[in-house]
Amino acid sequence: MGQNLASAGIYLIQTFIGLYVLMIMIRFLMQISRVDYYNPICQGIVKITDPAIRPFRTLLPTIRGVDFASLTVAFIVQLIGVVLIMLLSGNPLIHPVYFGWVAIGLFSMIFNIYFFALIIMVISSWIAPYSSHPALMLVHQITDPVCTPARKLLPPMGGLDLSIILVFAALHIIDEILVIKPIAMSLRIPAGLILGLP
Repeated sequence: MGQNLASAGIYLIQTFIGLYVLMIMIRFLMQISRVDYYNPICQGIVKITDPAIRPFRTLLPTIRGVDFASLTVAFIVQLIGVVLIMLLSGNPLIHPVYFGWVAIGLFSMIFNIYFFALIIMVISSWIAPYSSHPALMLVHQITDPVCTPARKLLPPMGGLDLSIILVFAALHIIDEILVIKPIAMSLRIPAGLILGLP
């Protein structure tokens, strides 16, 4: 019975902490991408995450579009989640490696946001190319900073934007081959501990 309760607690922590950190990281990317904050989805994300982020604003201002307050809150919330999960699993309350797990987890989450946003953008270009739905507008605005350099290297040809293939390839190489997965394996991050990591 006790093991079942611990498993249920771990599941709830992974789900709710993971979703909240995801919201904070989307807000972080919204700031970098300078999205339209009149978008109702953006306003919803800001409303959900603002109570946690606002106290850090005076200490950690935004510098050159990088929202350090959001990053700090995401790190703290994810660290709390990792500590609680490890405690319920019978591991030490705190360990230096947890900080590395959280850092690579947040980095991985950014790549996952871009990856799924690009998939949504590609599918929507087939089924609703002229849609002005707030969700699709947010996806386009978030992905624009990573797609624009690729479009300069590979301009649209015959109405097809093949530059997204370059972006997918770059994301895959960094995520799976060069950085995130190798570091995650070397740090021995438990499977499913952090949303976005295998």
